[in-house]
Amino acid sequence: MRVGAHVSIAGGIDNAVPRQVEVGGNCGQIFTTSPQVWAQPEIDEEEARRFREGTREKLDGPWVIHSSYLVNLCTPKDDLREKSVASMQAELDAATLLDIEFVNVHLGAHTGAGVEGGLENAAAALDALDVPEDVTVLIESDAGSGTKLGGEFEHLARVLEASEQDLDVCVDTAHVFAAGYDLSTPDGVRETIEEFDDVVGLEHLRCIHLNDSKHARGTNKDEHAHVGEGLIGIEGMETVINHPDLADVPLVLETPTEDGKSYEWNIDRVRELRE
Repeated sequence: MRVGAHVSIAGGIDNAVPRQVEVGGNCGQIFTTSPQVWAQPEIDEEEARRFREGTREKLDGPWVIHSSYLVNLCTPKDDLREKSVASMQAELDAATLLDIEFVNVHLGAHTGAGVEGGLENAAAALDALDVPEDVTVLIESDAGSGTKLGGEFEHLARVLEASEQDLDVCVDTAHVFAAGYDLSTPDGVRETIEEFDDVVGLEHLRCIHLNDSKHARGTNKDEHAHVGEGLIGIEGMETVINHPDLADVPLVLETPTEDGKSYEWNIDRVRELRE
């Protein structure tokens, strides 16, 4: 079972490896730089070497790089598109340096361009990237608030179809639930996975952000809860964790650190729920 958490790179990117081991993870996710500003990753070769070697020795993988929160692939604004493409290209180059397989990104918001225009913008922005052969861009599902796209499986499928890149998908359980798909019951989970397979294709599902939700289904509110303690609940999370079609998909937690419960608590909970 591949399960891990989004860990900090404070003090050097190679520190992510022992932090992942400390919380009991065997795969995981990082930011390469602050996700709140337009900053390029600054990784020296020695740090990268220690990261690569530590990963090979202590983890099963994969790692995922999560792109900056400022990236907006759907934007109709030329300057924001240019910054978004440059930021994504830097993440892809960092992934190659670190031997990381996936770079994860949200589609962003169309901000008035409309759904069709936003999805076309996203595909065009992705096509402007020079994606290394050993790296795959993952489009992440979204909670769908405002003009943000990616809340519907159809949005993901249309970008995969429209883009010339070989793209895959990361599904966030809290986002999917907030966007209106039912993950709170065994039947709901099965129906949601079947719909994803029909619309996108399970062959494109390469990572799951396994998070419970603090808000009800269909609210479009993105706030994560501890595994089994949110509105998805223990029954829904257990069904996701044990669904046979998801057995080999890496699970990455972005759960909160509060109420005395850490990443380690949540990873232990996931393993306890795995039958």
